[in-house]
Amino acid sequence: MTGPAHRYTVISADCHAGADLPDYKPYLGKRWHDEFDAWAATYVNPYEDLLADTADRNWNSGRRLAELEADGIVAEVVYPNTIPPFFPSASLMAPVPGSAELERRWAGLRAHNRWLADFCAAAPGRRAGVAQILLNDVEQAAAEVRWARANGLSGGVLLPGVPPGSGIPELYSQAYDPLWAVCAELDVPVNHHGGSASPQLGDEPAARAVFMVETTWFSHRALWHLTFGGAFRRHPGLRLVLTEQGSGWIPGVLEMLDYYHGRLVAAAGRTATAEAKFGAGLAAAMGARPSEVWHDNCYVGASFMRPHEVPLRSRIGQDKIMWGSDYPHDEGTHPYSREGLRIAFAGLPPQEVAAMVGGNAARVYGFDLALLDPIAARVGPTVEEIAEPLTEIPAEATSPAFAPEGRVRVW
Repeated sequence: MTGPAHRYTVISADCHAGADLPDYKPYLGKRWHDEFDAWAATYVNPYEDLLADTADRNWNSGRRLAELEADGIVAEVVYPNTIPPFFPSASLMAPVPGSAELERRWAGLRAHNRWLADFCAAAPGRRAGVAQILLNDVEQAAAEVRWARANGLSGGVLLPGVPPGSGIPELYSQAYDPLWAVCAELDVPVNHHGGSASPQLGDEPAARAVFMVETTWFSHRALWHLTFGGAFRRHPGLRLVLTEQGSGWIPGVLEMLDYYHGRLVAAAGRTATAEAKFGAGLAAAMGARPSEVWHDNCYVGASFMRPHEVPLRSRIGQDKIMWGSDYPHDEGTHPYSREGLRIAFAGLPPQEVAAMVGGNAARVYGFDLALLDPIAARVGPTVEEIAEPLTEIPAEATSPAFAPEGRVRVW
């Protein structure tokens, strides 16, 4: 949407936040306090950005609002960033816990969710917090989704990755139906963020390179697991958002999935063929073709969208794309989000830009534009500003949004 002063109402569909580690303690049940003190005393944070003097961007509400407004952004979807209690690393990347760790990890995630509810309440209508769950116990996960919805976390739920060998059912399993049912019933978006679902590869140079090559692919798997698994047929109101995984890959992957769907469904009717067993029951189980499922149920959090992704917007679905700044990460567009918007969207019809930079996110996450438009009229980028092509990249910009065209490809 454009605000009343011909400014865009910009909602970042991908930002990150979390508490400073000691500040999680009050959100833990008292039975965990002594154990938390012992754990926190020996925990060594492995992330430089969470040790820097700018780390408070994750939890300093006033600083965060001021910096986002200076960047032209009036509201945000808030994914996790800091280390929850009892986790070995950021929760997006942490391995699936075994039975010995499960209760502690649940306590840590619940502490984060309760901190996040208070953090979002400090800026009413401007933060859609994404609740965290574990998949080891589906009933517990569904109960936490109910708690999150009832306590103002409007960003939906973060779907953990299920790497191969994790010991829990794959995402296509009907074991997760109680969770999908609650999300559909309460209109809770299911978010799957890039970086999740990769197997543990170690820390050798080759392992780090392989991680970079494979990490987005492992994140993409949630799309075809839920689609072929029939989750959207059994729960038509279920919505899946794939965030910070790029968007340029989507048209090609949908074509590939449609190809396999058609091939396997056709083969199922020819029992004498070798492929017949692979397509048996597929049509009845999943219903529509994958591309139809995408357009009915799925969205993309297209963080720091690159210029070469924009021409694909009609194939992706202009009503599916939600721009994000990835604040406060180094790869995010802050403090050059206005320039990031220009390099991606200059020359496009304003109504298309308005949808991708804010209108779609408002619809998916329930932001109230009547509340946000007046703020955008004060701080949002003007339509004329974003229409002006960016001719000079800011010297200190670190986001891939500003990589020279042709050097970055989103798979």
